[in-house]
Amino acid sequence: MPTVPSPQAVLDRVRRDVERNALRARNGIKLVSGLDRPGVGLSPKDVVWERGRCQLWHYRSEKVRYGPPLLIVFSLVSRSYILDLRPGSSFIEALVEAGFDVYMLDWGEPDERDAGNRLEDYVDDYIPAAVDRILELSGAEEVNLFGYCFGGNLTLLYAAHHPDAPLRSLTVLATPVDFRHMGPLADIFTVGGMTVDAVLGSDGNVPPSFVVQGFRTLTPTGEVTRYVNLWERLWNDEYVASYQAMTGWSDDHVPFPGAAARETVQMLVHDNGMMTDRLTVAGDVVHLSDITVPFLTVRGGRDHIVPAEATAPLIDLVGSEDKHELVLDAGHMGLVVGRTAAKTTVPKIIDFVRRRSDALGADDTTATTVSQGA
Repeated sequence: MPTVPSPQAVLDRVRRDVERNALRARNGIKLVSGLDRPGVGLSPKDVVWERGRCQLWHYRSEKVRYGPPLLIVFSLVSRSYILDLRPGSSFIEALVEAGFDVYMLDWGEPDERDAGNRLEDYVDDYIPAAVDRILELSGAEEVNLFGYCFGGNLTLLYAAHHPDAPLRSLTVLATPVDFRHMGPLADIFTVGGMTVDAVLGSDGNVPPSFVVQGFRTLTPTGEVTRYVNLWERLWNDEYVASYQAMTGWSDDHVPFPGAAARETVQMLVHDNGMMTDRLTVAGDVVHLSDITVPFLTVRGGRDHIVPAEATAPLIDLVGSEDKHELVLDAGHMGLVVGRTAAKTTVPKIIDFVRRRSDALGADDTTATTVSQGA
């Protein structure tokens, strides 16, 4: 016979449900009204170089234990605070705590002055200038380079076009190379026949709203699912704060400079240049096989924004002998935020970079080489 709950157990359950419904009502009002929005991107930092809307950030730390410095190159179409979402759930915070000297190249919010920016402007100008500034500030001779999403594509083009660049290692995360598998975001320009010029805003750039709607078409039931999950846990203050931060980021994009968008669609989407070895930067033919620095690619098996099929070939395209692949059972945001990130992604990336770095002495002048094993 089924167990009959005691009157006290029933009463406790009723009380819990009443309390949770009250908390749901309170948190729901806060969400709708926009009250108590969590702070994002709070890790202390300084702007150490800027050009146009682009800034190079240096994260403050008094416990740098490894060199050379680590430069993160972010994507061109979204906000970089996903990597520094909230205290206790921050990729940047974890890197700083691990003892790295961390820099971020943030593109800011492009406007009409950036509409003419081509990929070569980022690959041959902004990234090299940022690297030079880091070397000047740190006294180092190399940097470890990390590219996030489309920022990974920029770092691949940079490393391929500048084989003598002062790089100790290159890590990319959620970086597509086979654009045939990028879904509706690519299909509208190939099968659909749309042109970039047809979607440009008055400032000459692809508007953020176009990018947001494009991502939403990848998961048409995503809006319903996330609201169902929110209702179930709306009573939980920590969950609500994380929900606000993550959904805020997923809807918070920046314009994609028009000239770079045209070049991306032609070279990476129509020509599928990374797969067909038809890449050019500033008129020069470049090859991913010319990348020979220690290399790590990290990708998500459940990534609906950059599907696994789009990232899978990368490991075979680069020419590095010391190259590794990390495939995780995670979605796009789950690679850098949440339990999978905290338990697997971040520790693995830290371990890869640490093994290819130098342990700094107490006076930061004597370096002892760390084992270069995988």
